[in-house]
Amino acid sequence: MQPLIDNARRFGQRPEEFAPHAAGQSPAVLFITCSDSRVVPALITGARPGQLFELRTAGNIVPPYDGGGPSGEAATIEYAVEVLGVQDVVVCGHSHCGAVGALVRGDDLSAVPAVRDWLAHAAPEGAAGPADDPAVADAVRGHVLAQLLRLRSYPCVERRLADGRLRVRGWYYEVHTGAVREYRPETDSFETL
Repeated sequence: MQPLIDNARRFGQRPEEFAPHAAGQSPAVLFITCSDSRVVPALITGARPGQLFELRTAGNIVPPYDGGGPSGEAATIEYAVEVLGVQDVVVCGHSHCGAVGALVRGDDLSAVPAVRDWLAHAAPEGAAGPADDPAVADAVRGHVLAQLLRLRSYPCVERRLADGRLRVRGWYYEVHTGAVREYRPETDSFETL
């Protein structure tokens, strides 16, 4: 922890770099990804403060839209699309994902009921793939596509897609190589950016 504290102390010694951010934010991208500590959106994209609006969930799950109840995930998506006016939404899965791996292997998650219940939101077809693949690559890519479909069902996303003011993208990040691939509908495959 101490190296993190030391960096935080040094970080706050450059207020002139951060003062302009007090006026507000206008990110162009909502970046939805996993909570995994190896996935760092700003590092992957080279984004500076104010360029990405982030939503991080275990397994980069976009839960089903439920207009009848509160959801931090739905509120984040709606705020990014309706208030901030992002032009792109990226759903980024990653290799070696513990959440998707647990689904593929059919792990017993009874000791972690909140995790078990959260992963129930993952679309079952998104968890297909060989159970012995440590990177769970096929399963993660399928899972990303399932989350994109779910994202498209959010009313605010659906409206913005229909009027051409929003694009959604599926990315797959390899934690062991740093490579990023994007889903291309025209070839139905994930291709290197």
